[in-house]
Amino acid sequence: MIGLIVVIVLLAIIVFVLIGIYNTLVQLRVRADNAWSDIDVQLKRRYDLIPNLVETVKGYAAHEKGTFENVAKYRSAAMAASTPAEKSEAEGQLTYALRGLLAVAEAYPQLQASQQFQSLQNTLNELEDTIQNARRYYNAVVRDLNTKIQEFPSNIVAGMFHVQQKQFFDIKDPAQREPVAVKF
Repeated sequence: MIGLIVVIVLLAIIVFVLIGIYNTLVQLRVRADNAWSDIDVQLKRRYDLIPNLVETVKGYAAHEKGTFENVAKYRSAAMAASTPAEKSEAEGQLTYALRGLLAVAEAYPQLQASQQFQSLQNTLNELEDTIQNARRYYNAVVRDLNTKIQEFPSNIVAGMFHVQQKQFFDIKDPAQREPVAVKF
């Protein structure tokens, strides 16, 4: 009789440990999805700001058509990307194109003095900081989830419930790692 009670208690402990591990994996997966959603929200704000910035610069630098076309092309590609890897690459290209746009703007002192342009630059700078923080948080949550998926015994539970690792949001091209230059 005592042997049966010991076995039941051990099985109950194992079940509770498995439930705890599973719940931890679920919490991390939900946090990673939430963090990815936060990145999307900030990128949407950025995508909405870019046309205003382009139009403001266009008024002063109409002959820089290639720069404007690149920004529009990369903005569309970034908006269409869905996975972290696709989004990372598209965002890197868009950031690089924005650097070109801001470089064009630096050549026009009247544009630099424009209150509207300064306001757009400040907003872009704030958004870049917010996006960087959102990416950092997302990658931290993904790191925690991926680590938990690989650790024993949670790797067994993750395998049983098909919990998959998430991709990090990273930028492949070192030139794209530089922040957008915002100069007055």
